[in-house]
Amino acid sequence: MKNESNGRRAPPRVDPQRRRLLGGAGLLALTAGPVTSLAAQMVDGGEGVSFANGPRPLVSYPQKRPMIRVHTRPPHLETPFAYFDEGPITANDAFFVRYHLASVPLAVDLATYRLTVKGVVDRPLSLSLAELKGLAAPVEVIAVNQCSGNSRGFFAPRVFGAQLANGAMGNARWIGVPLKAVLERAGVRAGARQVTFDGLDQPVLDSTPDFRKALDIEHALSGEPLLAWSMNGEDLPMLNGYPLKLIVPGYFGTYWVKHLSEIEVIDHAFEGKDAFFMTTGYRVPDNDCQCVAPGTAAAKTRPISTLPTRSFITSVTNGGSVQRRTALKGIAFDGGSGIRQVEVSVDGGQRWQDATLGADLGRWSFREWRLPVAFEAAGAATLMVRATSNAGETQPATADWNPAGYRRHVVESTRVTVA
Repeated sequence: MKNESNGRRAPPRVDPQRRRLLGGAGLLALTAGPVTSLAAQMVDGGEGVSFANGPRPLVSYPQKRPMIRVHTRPPHLETPFAYFDEGPITANDAFFVRYHLASVPLAVDLATYRLTVKGVVDRPLSLSLAELKGLAAPVEVIAVNQCSGNSRGFFAPRVFGAQLANGAMGNARWIGVPLKAVLERAGVRAGARQVTFDGLDQPVLDSTPDFRKALDIEHALSGEPLLAWSMNGEDLPMLNGYPLKLIVPGYFGTYWVKHLSEIEVIDHAFEGKDAFFMTTGYRVPDNDCQCVAPGTAAAKTRPISTLPTRSFITSVTNGGSVQRRTALKGIAFDGGSGIRQVEVSVDGGQRWQDATLGADLGRWSFREWRLPVAFEAAGAATLMVRATSNAGETQPATADWNPAGYRRHVVESTRVTVA
């Protein structure tokens, strides 16, 4: 049966518990199988992007439509940008995937799964998913999950790390219970400073640090972070964190811990080997722009945190063609104040027009925009889009630079041919 809205074939319905095992088996075959087997599935992603290792292929993984392969161990998949033109909500089977540790869970048995809450609390907890669901009234939030290194492949000069285009992001409806409710049930003691989070994915080598993240206690108790089991009305896909994921609206995806299994409240700053992804990785220059001069190092850094304002044109791709009269559309988002204005230029930034904003799905969400345009003549044209948040942040005309390739948020250009 086909989905009439976009013409693609809908995935077959499978019993949820059995699906986890089937999905896990398929993932195992893909990640551990021969390279030649994987290569047989590869085709050019058609993004017009060719990074240092050549054109980026599309591959098939369980519960996913064809996605751009960044690497396979651990799984790292980018969303082909054309999928973002389907609407402000990113479909589960099109949502990007990012792991740091190669030993990823292939199946989770809900009969034995537990979320533990420990540390400086009055009542340590060990909760099944059913118990967690009954702990507080569920809430829904629509929020953007964006990889810190989204668009890293466009940094100049180039930087080390996964060479991503613009597809390491997505926007979904998340349902779960507030982290605050869980911590209050455990009883946070006086003197608590941070809360750490760990998932079921594990390092292969003892020398590899575990992937753990931390939030300050004030943020953890703010009511904003969510422990989610539902994504767009369904169980979380295995590759996106089944059965439970930490949702941190407005913050980069590095904090959105998948397969969440442990929460620990601590009375000190999170340090040591297992704090690598807080104290060494995922850090930006500690200044207003979170940037330095290209090719230089920052004298001081801090952990990356909130999303900057960004916007994209989704209705046409770089190198594509448009009619003399057409309607452009796209998306914009920021770190939580919401989008106030989107402006579009069809002449390389000489003149700007206000676009019409679409439905407001909440301050953490993608905001669609549309604008009918008329080109003066046929030939080459450069389209540009810039957004301004309710907090007054506007995208810069010149890209900032930092050694890790994080937080790109420059005004994007799309080159097209007007027919």
